[in-house]
This record gives sequence, C-alpha cells and structure tokens, in this order.
Amino acid sequence: MKIAKIEAIPVSYPEPNDFNALRHLCLAKITADDGQVGWGESITQFPEANFAAKAIIEGMAPNLIGKDPVETEALWRQNKQQAWWYGYHGGIASYATAALDIAMWDLKGKALGRSVLDLLGGCVHEKLPAIASCHAHYESIPEMADETAEWISTGLQGLKTGFGKRGSANLGYDHDRDVAYVKAMREVLGPDRMLMIDNGIAIKWDVTDAVRRARAMEEYNLDWIEEPLGAWDPEGYANLRAKTTTRIAYGEREWTLEQFEAVLATGTVDVVGVDPGRAEGITGFKKITERCEFYRRQANAHAWSSAIVTAASLAISFNSPSCKLFEFKPLRNPMQHDLVEKPFEQVDGWVYPPQGPGLGIEVIEEVVEGYRSEKVLAKA
Repeated sequence: MKIAKIEAIPVSYPEPNDFNALRHLCLAKITADDGQVGWGESITQFPEANFAAKAIIEGMAPNLIGKDPVETEALWRQNKQQAWWYGYHGGIASYATAALDIAMWDLKGKALGRSVLDLLGGCVHEKLPAIASCHAHYESIPEMADETAEWISTGLQGLKTGFGKRGSANLGYDHDRDVAYVKAMREVLGPDRMLMIDNGIAIKWDVTDAVRRARAMEEYNLDWIEEPLGAWDPEGYANLRAKTTTRIAYGEREWTLEQFEAVLATGTVDVVGVDPGRAEGITGFKKITERCEFYRRQANAHAWSSAIVTAASLAISFNSPSCKLFEFKPLRNPMQHDLVEKPFEQVDGWVYPPQGPGLGIEVIEEVVEGYRSEKVLAKA
C-alpha cells in the first residue's frame, strides 16, 4: 500500500453542547493506491486556524505521496522535520501533524486488518467509566441540577463542567455561586460519582482566588480542578498544591512531548489533559502517556470534537494504564452522531474498546461535504 492522495478538509458545525456556536475542525483524508481511506482530525477551533492548518497539510502532502502509511513513526518524524522553521514548538504545524498522523494510523490499521488499539499493543482496561463533559447551560442552579440528574440517569458516572462559558450560568466569576454550584452537583451525583470543574480561557483566578475556592469546595470531594491558574504557572501551582488537597489538572494547551515533559517535571500536576487533534496525533499522545506513566500521573483525553478524535482517544486510553476514564459530550451533536455510521456511546456508564480495522469508524462523506467550512461560513 502507498499513499496516493491527501486532502485537507476544513469543516464548521454548530455545537449543541456550546450553545450552537460554530466550531471548526480541519480533517485529513488520506487515500491509498488501493482505494482505502484513512481519516484524521485537528481541533483548530477558529476559522483562521482551520484554513491555516489546511495550507500546512497541503504543504506536507507532497513528501508523503508514494510512502507506505504503515510507517507511522517515520512519517510523523518527517512531518515534524518539515515544520522545523515554522513549527518548532508547536502551533499550526502541530495541528497538521496531528491530522495526518491520525489518518495514517487509521490507514495502517486497514492495511494490516487490525485495530489501532491492537497496533498500539492492545488493551490494559476491560472498560472505562464514562462521564458527562459539559458546559453549564442555565442561570438557575436548580435547573442545572435537574439537567445533571437527567444525564446521569443514563448511567454516566460523573460530571465535568466547564466554567466561564457562553450563556447565563456565570460560573467561575463569583466565589459563592461557584461553591453553591459544586454543592448542588454533589447532592445530585451522590457520594460515589465523579465531579470535576474545568476553568476555561475566560477565567483568570490568581493563587489566592484558587486557594479560597479549592478549600471551600473540598468538602464536596472534587476529583480535580482543571486549569485553576491557566496553562503555565509552576510557582503558582506549587503554592496552590501546598495549600489544598484537591487534585490539579492542566496541560491541555500544550503541543509537543517536550512541553508536556516540562509540565510533568514541575511536580505540580496530577491529571494531564491531552488532545490528539492538537498534541501531534496518536503518535504524540502515546509518547505523552508513557511519560505520565513514568511520573505516575493520570492522563486524560480531551475528546471534545468529532468521532475521529474520539476514536483516536479511545485507542490510546484503552492502551495506557495512565488513563482512568473517558469524557462524553452529553448532548447529541453532528460531528459525533451524524459523521460516522456507528457513533460511540456509553453503555450503563461504561465505554468499551473500539472494534474494527483502523480507528473502527466509517466516516459518512456526504456529512463531511455538508459541513465544509466554505459552505457553512458562506451561509453564516
């Protein structure tokens, strides 16, 4: 098998879990000389990044044409080498590397008739607990409690809520409201289900704010607080860690293995968030989980985009002992439920290993065509 064609496809779609805001992804479609297709994705988020990632993928493509997609490690390194001038520490080049790498792993599995999970070395988990990963939707805390109760009635084993998001929930800005929200969620979830909060880019706590909130929330047994001090503040995180007992999660905004290594080396992180659609694909994510294992830290997939990144994240999560759970968006959405023939679903609160060759998904190309960014943005 040889790579015959590479196409970069920016898509844009309304996300029901984010108040139907347009979100943007750049897909990679790699076609082999025998007609088989591999799919990859980069989680570009913004339209300008989407089209920039398309340009980088197209720039990398000529060096991949005629190559064997089974050689995923060599081709991943080749793409990183190509980007040495404009992507040495990540950025748009890492998006392109990620999308191409995921697509090549998908094609590799199809060429060999095995799942990506098999090719990574197989399962270390029989199943993983599934939790709801949401943005808060209402001004009323009781309404949000009712919504959470509805979600966990399906069996989901926990809740992670993004603070500082669109809408009128106004979480992350007022100490008393934040504590009242966490208290209400714990009452709905009961003592055994997981509960996490995730500070978005809009939240700007300093160490004093973070310590006050973490201490006030300790009695409600948070499993972790994500990015309470943003992406990078080793001194601040060390201070926070010394004064509180709740686990700290961050890392999601990093791009490369070297950057994740720097986060781990600070000794201030308990849970490392990683998105394979940003952190250089399946190859990149696998290398990061190995470092998490070395440091005895938990890794956690940020799979909040399409079923392609979900499939890649599941393969790594089931292969790595550092991964302990899996997040699902609770509301039906087009890039998860319409994009593929058999969407990933939790079953009684559990998710099971992906099956089938490659990523184990069949992408519906008519859906891809319908969400091409050029068409969607022209109508917006």
